[in-house]
Amino acid sequence: MEETIAAAEDSQIAGQIPQQRGESPQEAAVRYAEERHWDVFPGTWLEPVAGMPRCSCGDASCPAPGAHPARPDWATQATGSATVVRRLWQKQPTASVLLPTGRTFDALSVPESAGFLALARMERMALTLGPVALSPDRRMQFFVLPGGSLKVPELVRELGWVPASLDLVTLGEGAYLAAPPTRVGARGAVQWARRPTPANRWLPDAEELISALAYACGRDR
Repeated sequence: MEETIAAAEDSQIAGQIPQQRGESPQEAAVRYAEERHWDVFPGTWLEPVAGMPRCSCGDASCPAPGAHPARPDWATQATGSATVVRRLWQKQPTASVLLPTGRTFDALSVPESAGFLALARMERMALTLGPVALSPDRRMQFFVLPGGSLKVPELVRELGWVPASLDLVTLGEGAYLAAPPTRVGARGAVQWARRPTPANRWLPDAEELISALAYACGRDR
């Protein structure tokens, strides 16, 4: 299966924050802005506290350590300017890379098991896919055209499903997602199950993917 991966890293040395392999957060953020024209903004980051990686927000029980907005006005901070992106990450080079949804793309989030099942089904159907992210909380985010999240409930009903019965979450205007190489506490790093390439620059409509995603989520219940 093209550009799919099995799972996130299994473990890390206690008390250490592993070094990012490959691109730094700043390099990745700049590339997303330059190559994909995505808005990006820096979020929180990880700090070693009492031998454990803790979120810079200071909350010991943070649900998404090192991978959420650092300020309430994050939506106004998001930018597609590579110059501004470089300046933002110079202030905190290890800040997470966050992407606002509802602008250049929406995202459909499903459990990892349903996501891989849907990917296999989509490939058999020869569907055109956009990027697909895999987060350490074992969820996959399928990138679709903006506005797709608004269509999903009705599309799901037309397929015979009750939207609330499926673990299919839509991310549209006012939401965001963490992008590689963001690390979420000790859980691991966000990865690409299907990375951005010139071949998937044009995103599918949610309507094109919803049948496979709803089917996979239904099987995964």
